[in-house]
Amino acid sequence: QVRLVESGGGSAQAGGRLRLSCVASGLDHYMGWYFLGWFREAPETGREGVASIAGDHSTTVADSVKGRFVISRDNAKETLYLQMNFLKPEDTARYYCAVAWAGPRGNGYTSLRQSDYTHWGQGTQVTVSS
Repeated sequence: QVRLVESGGGSAQAGGRLRLSCVASGLDHYMGWYFLGWFREAPETGREGVASIAGDHSTTVADSVKGRFVISRDNAKETLYLQMNFLKPEDTARYYCAVAWAGPRGNGYTSLRQSDYTHWGQGTQVTVSS
């Protein structure tokens, strides 16, 4: 049974930084064969893709966070990270990690589409004050 557990959320002031972690367990294959993503959900915006990372470590980042957020992974630790810098109040949301086996899509596949993912964590809250 795949399980994803996020941590690192909390409160920060605008301009500050936070680092989110997501530890995976129960994967059927080596973590490097999966693509992973971070999503966030706020009441006024719904769930949106923030960043995604492929097995070959290539990344896709949403325009809203480009230049501020960095996604990375450590396959040996089965852990996904999101370094969030220069935080803004509009980054306030619950952040979720997600994973899916890349399979025929290949080792360089990334996605910001919710429907591409098969497993989700419970989320961690990030609140940014002005």
